[in-house]
This record gives sequence, structure tokens and C-alpha cells, in this order.
Amino acid sequence: MANDAVVDKGRRRFLTATTAVVGGAGVVIAAIPFVKSWEPSAKAKSAGAPVLADIGKIEAGQKVTFAWRGLPVFVVNRTKPQLDALAGEDARLKDPTSSNADQQPEYAKNDHRSIKPEWLVVTGICTHLGCVPDYFPELKPEPFDPQWKGGFFCPCHKSRYDLAGRVFDGVPAPANLSVPPYSFVDDTHIMIGVNPEGKA
Repeated sequence: MANDAVVDKGRRRFLTATTAVVGGAGVVIAAIPFVKSWEPSAKAKSAGAPVLADIGKIEAGQKVTFAWRGLPVFVVNRTKPQLDALAGEDARLKDPTSSNADQQPEYAKNDHRSIKPEWLVVTGICTHLGCVPDYFPELKPEPFDPQWKGGFFCPCHKSRYDLAGRVFDGVPAPANLSVPPYSFVDDTHIMIGVNPEGKA
């Protein structure tokens, strides 16, 4: 009798533990759709739901890409030498003053095409045929441009853009890289898809 009681307790412990594990797994599985429902839907994202981008760890001179509306958005933390080089590029550009209002919001229609000079935010899609340009940050001659002062080079058809996303003259791309709506939430976060308060 004593042995039967020990066996029953062991079996009871085993069944209790197994039931708890299976039940816990069930709770986790049931919670996944619930937690996922908090995220914006694919339809909302494609319709332009804003994207909070953490820019706090982007080093000087570095580019990080975020997705918004299914498009790559380049965020570049420009260095002082990169910013200083912008003024010397005007004579080589198609639209140095960003006169095409469709390419940027009014608050980004300035020499650096941004809210804060050091932060460039542009849609990373070449305005020629939609390829994604490569980032060449260094101010040094490149095989595709002996006078290169940093910027973007499209590998598909050789279009070039400076570090403000302005297109060079004599390349297939017809317009500057577009600046999406964005605003600063704080010093380390931007909201892509939302204009600054009171601006459009």
C-alpha cells in the first residue's frame, strides 16, 4: 500500500507539472495574436502609418535605413566637413536650391534640406527608375566622380546625389531625392510620416 501511495504521488506531480507547462504554452500562443494586434496593420503601414525612428546611436557620418510606406528612408548624421562641402557643389547640380516643391516640405527647403543641419532624412529611391542608391560618405575622389564630396551613387544607371540628396547635372535622374514628412520627437527620436507641429 505504501508503495502504491508513493507511485500515485509521483504520477500526480508529473501530471500537475505537465498540465501547467501545456497550459502555460497555450496562454503564450493565445497571447501572440493579441500582442500583434497592437502593432499597426500592414495596410496601415502601407497607407503611411508614422514610424518612430531611434537615431540616438547613429554615429557621425553614418547612414541608417528605416522603412516607411514600404520605402527605404535614409537617415544620415552628417559631419561638419560633410556639411561644409555642400556649398561648393551648387554649380554641378540640377536643382541646387530645391525649387521643385514636390521633392521636400517647405521646412526642408534650405541649403541642407533638413530641419537640423546635421540630420538628413530622405527617401532612398533614385528618381530615375526607382533603384536604391549606395551611400559614399567620404570626401575623396571616386571612380564615378573625381571631384566627389560625399553623397549617394545609384549603381543602376550612374545617377549621383550630394549629401543633401540633390541630384547632379548630366545624370539620368531628373530630380532630387525626396524628403518625407518627419519631425523630431526629442533629441534621439524622429517620427517619419508626421510634419512638425504647425508646419506642412
